[in-house]
Amino acid sequence: MSRLQFTVPPLPHYMLCGPMSHAPGRRHASRRDTGVFDLLVVREGCLYMGEEDRTFEVEPGCALILRPDTYHFGTQGCTERTSYYWLHFQTTGSWTVTDDELPRHGLEPYDEKRTQAMWSYSTHTFHIQVPQFVKLLHPNKMDELFEQLIQLNQSFYSGNAKWSQQVLFQEVLWQLSASMAKEESTPAAACAELAADYMRKHYREPITAQELGERLNFHPVYIARCMQRIYGCAPMEYLLHQRIEQAKLLLLQSDLSIGRIAEEVGFNQAAYFTSCFTRKEGISPRQFRQRFSYG
Repeated sequence: MSRLQFTVPPLPHYMLCGPMSHAPGRRHASRRDTGVFDLLVVREGCLYMGEEDRTFEVEPGCALILRPDTYHFGTQGCTERTSYYWLHFQTTGSWTVTDDELPRHGLEPYDEKRTQAMWSYSTHTFHIQVPQFVKLLHPNKMDELFEQLIQLNQSFYSGNAKWSQQVLFQEVLWQLSASMAKEESTPAAACAELAADYMRKHYREPITAQELGERLNFHPVYIARCMQRIYGCAPMEYLLHQRIEQAKLLLLQSDLSIGRIAEEVGFNQAAYFTSCFTRKEGISPRQFRQRFSYG
């Protein structure tokens, strides 16, 4: 699946949208290098679209994003009355096209510059992805969002209206992203997500592979395979990552002792916590607190 990947901030921003309908025989206009992203959401009928060397049949409940830097065109006329929404948006940030899914975990090795950016007032960018073509998970919800956006067009010069439109547009992007995630959902992904969710909620408690299997009603070996496939790590490695991340927050946001923090995040012994933290982050908990604390 082709994905449009945006580096944020800044977030992509809404420009204008509206309804459109085509009688049978009419095809979508051909355009080149429009300079804006063009989102099409079909309500009835079918749009037959091409972009460079790819073709799409955009049926009811489907969405297609045409890129600002390509040639797009109607490949044939509509075979029946076709109605759809169009929406133009743009970004002042960087973006790219990729077939690769964003990683679902954050088990990167310690990097001092990255860590300093995260724990300081520097802007820390990240990536979001939306599908270029997708069958919508909640088409009725998308219709509601477009109708609200269109209604606000009547007050386009109002600052409050523009603000409301930007908020609604972010929900449009979220609906697209959620639809992509649903299409890619597999039994392995569902199992891995259940395991990850359980460990995020119960990281303070002692957890073994056997107990995890009993709680989720899956064999521990199967859970381990799913976690490795989806998250790229074993369950206990994921659990350790969650505990260390929570420990970082406590180190910076509290005056608790190292020993107390170890207990709070699920370690029985402070020495073992310090060993795990140092091995994973490259510095000790005390050094981390001193280096990234302010005031």
